[in-house]
Amino acid sequence: MTSIAGLPDFLVYLGTAALLTGLYLVVYTFATAHNELALIRRDVTAASVSLGGSLVGFALPLAVAIYNARSVLDCLVWGLVALVVQVGIYWLVRLALPDLSRRIEEDRMAAAVLLGAASLAGGVVNAASMTY
Repeated sequence: MTSIAGLPDFLVYLGTAALLTGLYLVVYTFATAHNELALIRRDVTAASVSLGGSLVGFALPLAVAIYNARSVLDCLVWGLVALVVQVGIYWLVRLALPDLSRRIEEDRMAAAVLLGAASLAGGVVNAASMTY
């Protein structure tokens, strides 16, 4: 039975990651000037690309936080740092493209790909910075 001895810890960290990811989606979608889920329901590809890139950009540092965590609290703190970084990336891209949300709502892919790529790049750098 030693092969599943780590199952309780696995479930705790998986649950923590699910909670943080859900929190991230709520906070991120409130922070943006457009409603990603409503746009995705209307089959607006640009909204899916930008939100998908952002979600992966959040999950990368979250995975590193879980790997390096000394406790669940440690994981929570670094997961929240990853959340703040991703919201910050959205606002930085929005400074460069003030009409970012309008472009995404109009399903214009250039803006969505830029936001998704910036989110991924930020997530990779954020994750690398967490390898303390």
